Amino acid sequence: MRVLFLQHDHVSPPGPIADRFAARGFEVVESVVVPRDRFFSPDVDFDFPEIHEHDVVVPMGAPWGAWDDDRIGTWLKPELDWLRDLQKHDVPIFAICFGAQALARALGGAVAPGPRAEIGYTWINSDDVDLVPNGPWFQWHYDCFTIPPGAVEIARNPRASQAFVIGRSLAMQFHPEVTPACLTGWLDEGGVAEAEKDGVNPAELLAGTVREEPAAVARAHALVDAFLDRIVIEI
Repeated sequence: MRVLFLQHDHVSPPGPIADRFAARGFEVVESVVVPRDRFFSPDVDFDFPEIHEHDVVVPMGAPWGAWDDDRIGTWLKPELDWLRDLQKHDVPIFAICFGAQALARALGGAVAPGPRAEIGYTWINSDDVDLVPNGPWFQWHYDCFTIPPGAVEIARNPRASQAFVIGRSLAMQFHPEVTPACLTGWLDEGGVAEAEKDGVNPAELLAGTVREEPAAVARAHALVDAFLDRIVIEI
């Protein structure tokens, strides 16, 4: 079995999510869409893999919004088409943040800038805590998605929809993969200024992530297990 982690930028490693897939017997494949030297000009060419090349696909986060065609350019529409085809062919998708927004848009939902950024660990309201616990979950996003037709929203908070299930796919607005090393990469690539602009102290954000890491890793592993056991296998 093979799982593809589609990393949209060079500073978003899959961390404990990949570790858990590997522990469950998956060969982990990682592919980066936008290389380091194009981080600030992400309009690059990218060839998406064949639909049945992987058993599970994990489209990950990105510093851009899944609504921003003008900035992203070349690869956004092909990714939406690819996600739509994956869903059509019953390939399970575990979609994170930007990946969740892209999946929602690909399947007929909408994505747009939200009223406020959401940065740091937050609680969500889950209808199915055995699949997606209430948290806390790490967030860093500026956008919101609407639930696509046929999907079931299973978690939310006052700022945004937080998770939905459709077929054999699970999409979440939060970042279960974040570790202190991952967050450090984000902060080093312009995240310090972004956090401060929204009233978040970067040092406190990182310190909190260090404190939360053991529990966050356990939650991430449990989320992967629930996805595989309840969404991928049982349906």
